[in-house]
Amino acid sequence: MLEKLLNDFLSKLGAGSREMVYLSVTPGVGLELIQVDPVIKSVKTYAYKPLEYSESMREIANYDDFKTALQELFTELNINPKCNIVLSLPMVHFGKMNLPLLLGDDAVAEAIVSEVEQAYIFKRCEPVVSWFEANTSGSSSDTRTIFYSAVQKTAVDKIKEILTELGAVLSGLEISLISTLRALSFSELASTQMTEGTSWNLMLVNSTGYSLVAMSGKNIIDYYEEPLALKTYEVEEIYNVINASAQIALMNFPTNYLYIISDTDMVSAEHLASKLPVEGKIDFFENNSFKKREVLPVSLEILPDQVMKISVEAVGVAVANEEHYPVKLEFSGNKVETSTSHEEQEEGFEETISFHFHGREILLTNSVLKKISFMFAAVLLIPAVVALYTLPILQKNKQTALDEIKSKIGNLENEIRVLTEQTSTSSTFVVKTEIEKVLKNNRTKLICYSAIGEAVPKNLWVTYFKTNNDGKVNVKGVAEDVEDIYRFFKNLKDSLINSQLRLQKLEMLESLDDAVASSGPTLYEFEITNMSAVAPAAPEAAGKEGDANVAEPKSGKAQNKASAPKFNVNKKVNDLEPVTLPD
Repeated sequence: MLEKLLNDFLSKLGAGSREMVYLSVTPGVGLELIQVDPVIKSVKTYAYKPLEYSESMREIANYDDFKTALQELFTELNINPKCNIVLSLPMVHFGKMNLPLLLGDDAVAEAIVSEVEQAYIFKRCEPVVSWFEANTSGSSSDTRTIFYSAVQKTAVDKIKEILTELGAVLSGLEISLISTLRALSFSELASTQMTEGTSWNLMLVNSTGYSLVAMSGKNIIDYYEEPLALKTYEVEEIYNVINASAQIALMNFPTNYLYIISDTDMVSAEHLASKLPVEGKIDFFENNSFKKREVLPVSLEILPDQVMKISVEAVGVAVANEEHYPVKLEFSGNKVETSTSHEEQEEGFEETISFHFHGREILLTNSVLKKISFMFAAVLLIPAVVALYTLPILQKNKQTALDEIKSKIGNLENEIRVLTEQTSTSSTFVVKTEIEKVLKNNRTKLICYSAIGEAVPKNLWVTYFKTNNDGKVNVKGVAEDVEDIYRFFKNLKDSLINSQLRLQKLEMLESLDDAVASSGPTLYEFEITNMSAVAPAAPEAAGKEGDANVAEPKSGKAQNKASAPKFNVNKKVNDLEPVTLPD
C-alpha cells in the first residue's frame, strides 16, 4: 500500500521509481532472487533456478541460461524487469599486497592490475579490479596494506548486456566473500566473533579447496587460499587432506575462534569442525545440502522446499543497501541510470539523484526536486500567511479580554481598599475578635450538647433545652425518679465546669391522691439553669424562684389540683413536647 502511494505520488511529479532486486550466482544452488525485510530481518521474497557454474573457469557456464533463468524468476515472482539489480558472483580472485604509503590511487590500481594479470584466469581476459585499504589504525609504517579482488571484464559486460535487454540496470556487483561477511553480521550468526577488537578466523570451503580469512571484528586483516582438488579424493580422505593442510595454515593465524562455512556438498562443516584439532571455540554453518537451520526467518509465502536453499551469499547481497559493513568491493563500474524515453534522450540527459527507500530506488531529477521544493515551500508558506492575517485579529480579541480583566481587578482593589479603611478606623468591629467570639460561642454550644447527651439517665426525658452565646443554659424535663434528676444535675455540673448551674425546679406532675391511686410510676418535672431570670413553667411555681440552688419539692397539700397539669403515665413519652435546639 505504501509503495503504491509512493509510486503514484512520484509519477504525478514526473519522478521515477525502480524496484530493487538482489541476485546471487551460487554454485550448488543456481541463480537466486531474494528480497529481505530489513526491519524484521526476514526473507520476504525468494526463488531460485538451476544454473551451471564452471569452477575451473570461475564463470557462469552459459549466459543464455542465465538470461532464461532470470526471465523465469521475474515471471514467477511477478517482478517488473525494469528494475535495479545488485548481483553477487562467486569469488574469482582475491589477494593482498603492501604498497608505499605515498602511492596514489591510480598507481595502486595499476599495481593491482599488474599483479592480477599474473593469475592463469586473467591470462586470456581483461580483469575488472576493486580494492580497499586494511584498517591499520595506530600503525606508523611507511606502507599500507591493500586487499584487492578481480573478476573477468567479459563476464561483467555480458551480464550488463543481458540486463539491458530485459530493461534492468546493474546497480551493484560484488563477490561472495563480501556477501558472506555481511550476512554473518546482519543475521548475527557470528555476533560473538564480530565484536570490535576480537580476533577470529573464517574458513570457507568449496569444491576447489578452502580459504582462510583472518578477521578483527568485522575487518579483514589477512587472507590465505589453499587450492585442493577435492573431487579426486574419497569422502573420508577429503577431511584428512583439509585437516593436514589447515593445521599448518592455522598456525600462522592464532586466534581463539574459528568459523567454518562449507559451500560444497562434498564437505560437512560440522564434521570438519570435529576433525580439526584447534584450540578455542569452533562454530560452523552448513551452506550446502547438510543445512539444518535457516540463515534468516522466512515469509510464509516462500515454498517450504525452497527455504533450505537460501544461501548465505544471497542473504548478504540482499542487505547490501541496508547493512553498512566496513568492507566493500564494487565491480559494476557505473552509476544507476534513469529509464528515459527516446524523446527525452534527444532533448538531453538530466542529472539524477537516487536513494533507496523500502526496497526501491527513488530516482529524482532536477525538475522533480524543484517541484518538491515548491511544494514544501507552499506547505510552509500557507500557515505563515494564515498566521499573518489571523494574528492581528486574535491579538485584538485578547487585548480586549485583557482590558476587561484589568478593569475588574481595579474595581476589586478599590473595594478591598474601602473595606480596609473601614476596618482600620472602626472601634466597634474587629474582625479577629469577632471570629474568636463566634468560635468560642459555637464551642460552648457544642460542649452543652455533648454534656446533655452524655448525662441523660435511662428514665429521664428532656422536654426543653436552650443555650445562649454567653454560655447560659436552661434545661427542662421529666423523670420517674428523683434520684435520676439529681444524678442528671450532678453530671451536668461536672461536665460544664464553672457554669454555676442550679436545680431551679423539682415537683410532681400529678396530685398526691392521683399518684397514690395510679398503678404506674410517679413523674417529676424539673428545670436546671444558670440564667438569672427564667419564666416559670406553671403559675404555682412562681413563688418558688429565688437564689436557692435547689428548690424543695412541693408537698401534696400545697398542690392546687385545679391548676396542676394532668399527665397520663401510659402516654408520657408520646405527650412530651420534642426538644427544640437552637441553631
